Amino acid sequence: MRFSTDYSEILEQVHNINPIQYAKTRNYVDGAVTKLSPYISRGVISTKQILKTVLEKGHKRHEIEIFVKELAWREYFQRVWMAKDNEIDLDLKNPQQETNNQGIPSAIIAHQTGIEAIDKAIHELYTEGYVHNHLRMYIASVCCNVSKSHWHTPAQWMYYHLLDADWASNALSWQWVAGSFSSKKYYANQDNVNQFCHTQQKGTFLDCSYEKLSQMDVPSTLKETITPKLITNLPEVGSIELDDEKPVCVYNFYNLDSGWMQDIEANRILLLEPSFFKKYPSGDNAIQFVLDVSKNIKNIQIVVADFEEVFNNVPDHKIHFKEHPSNKHYKGTVHERDWIFPEVEGYYPSFSSYWKKCERHLKQLFI
Repeated sequence: MRFSTDYSEILEQVHNINPIQYAKTRNYVDGAVTKLSPYISRGVISTKQILKTVLEKGHKRHEIEIFVKELAWREYFQRVWMAKDNEIDLDLKNPQQETNNQGIPSAIIAHQTGIEAIDKAIHELYTEGYVHNHLRMYIASVCCNVSKSHWHTPAQWMYYHLLDADWASNALSWQWVAGSFSSKKYYANQDNVNQFCHTQQKGTFLDCSYEKLSQMDVPSTLKETITPKLITNLPEVGSIELDDEKPVCVYNFYNLDSGWMQDIEANRILLLEPSFFKKYPSGDNAIQFVLDVSKNIKNIQIVVADFEEVFNNVPDHKIHFKEHPSNKHYKGTVHERDWIFPEVEGYYPSFSSYWKKCERHLKQLFI
């Protein structure tokens, strides 16, 4: 699998979405998923932009509502991060039950759990930076609910390797599986894995009933745990040049929108802050993806430094950036992201409560 970094090819991928097939097959590893998550997470394209393209094909609401809900899940996680800030780094709604370690099973790191589909997915995570969403849930369930690891370290490990690394979607999904952001833990047994991954395994530690799975001792394969060292290698770059007569558009890990403010002459700076990557480490594949995608932004300059170091002497009114929970320390003019449901703000304790609010605005999207 190769994720293109050419903007025209990305737009073609958006145009080719089949939302009806997506709804029917998305839970299968070979289903008609969009594989657009790396571009959404990096802010190359927006959920609103994707939905607009799909709606232009004239689909009826009932045909694509599942697809719209999946886009809304991504916005929901962002709203939670905006409202709760650093609290999403902790057990948000409930303490995770029955944890016995703060690490991650060595067998997960080495992709040697003995579960064929999971081991293959982890290998692909390392090589391609992508994992099907259903397999992310399987991996999280094995780590948190079978191995009884606290969710935070495994979530960081997965985030580190993903091209679509989004701390809100990642951390809150892991918490949902672990039961700290949901009413119960999520389990998947071998029959479930076989069904959606087209495998035929028997005799694994997952090959049992859900009742037994939720009560079993930690399998010997998963007992050894470690804390992986997650180090971000940022590029070596030279000095940047700022034209004092022009405004400054600041791009970052979560905003690589090549169409943003392109109607004006501006200094365009991709800011890679060491302090950000110390808190949210990303691996070499993810960083290279950011650098490659940023080439779609005309005259982009890359700087590795914290915001204050670069823009301390630049008047606030000249600095422009897109709002995001990770850049609340920026100063300047804040631009809102392109939301599907900009009216639905604030914290909702569950997606269902959030979606009910969204549904009030859904009808106007189909006019």
